[in-house]
Amino acid sequence: MKKAHIFLTIITLLSFTTFAQESMSDDRGKVKVGIKVGGNYSNNYDSQGEEFTAESKFGLAGGLFFGIPIGKFLGIQPEILYSQKGYKETGQFLGGTYSLTRTTDYLDVPLLLSIKPAKFLTIQAGPQYSYLLKQKDVFENPLTTVEQQNEFKNDNIRKNILGFIGGLDVNVGKVIIGARAGWDIQNNNGDGTSTNPRYKNAWTQATIGFNIL
Repeated sequence: MKKAHIFLTIITLLSFTTFAQESMSDDRGKVKVGIKVGGNYSNNYDSQGEEFTAESKFGLAGGLFFGIPIGKFLGIQPEILYSQKGYKETGQFLGGTYSLTRTTDYLDVPLLLSIKPAKFLTIQAGPQYSYLLKQKDVFENPLTTVEQQNEFKNDNIRKNILGFIGGLDVNVGKVIIGARAGWDIQNNNGDGTSTNPRYKNAWTQATIGFNIL
């Protein structure tokens, strides 16, 4: 995740440098409706603290946002996003090297508190509800490649997960450049009997959006 943090920091600094001095109308008190698209850089970890190492992977993210002002400097922003998360894992099995790439597709619904200290900057944080849509695993070794997709009809897998996200938006007219980090509060083991895997997602997200109102 370190590379993703550096990447998002660079985006943010460049945005500030380029746009902070631009002249633009102050619309902090207006309702906003828009679309956004971008990507996640995600990983996950064992919620029981056992040994579990994996590499981060990229996934798509995008959807709708609704900015509801509470005065000039505060607001609420609910969103509806399609969001891909997951991880990559490599290891040794029967004397050979294998790789496992897991991609999980979620419907994410964050509810964010927006703090607007300047017309070009919005700081946001809040809870997020995520609904697991499907999971795709690709297992590869020197001899074969196995692909499996699961729609999670097993009720023991938690499909409804609560998380928390925070970040900032740089506003350039109708264009919005966003950078966030998030993590799950709950793991996916349902009633506690499922143990493979007991993970929580953690991710950083970069998006570009456009106000349509």
